Amino acid sequence: MIKANTTINSIKDTVKALSGKDVTVKLNLGRNKFVTFPAVVNGIYPSLFTVSPFDKNFLGKTAYSYSEILCGRVKIIQKV
Repeated sequence: MIKANTTINSIKDTVKALSGKDVTVKLNLGRNKFVTFPAVVNGIYPSLFTVSPFDKNFLGKTAYSYSEILCGRVKIIQKV
């Protein structure tokens, strides 16, 4: 579900604020399949961002576009 007041620019600002911090990434793979893993946001680029999972054996994708957050495919939760 898309929030009415969310834009790509606000998502970029939020992800930029999380740069270098520990987060939990939740991926929606479709058909009620979800993957959740702890990671750190380490690369901020104009059209995408990268995360480094703490599990070195993680075989999934680690670069995501900001539109994937807007569409709800990726969720990033900051660890407290």
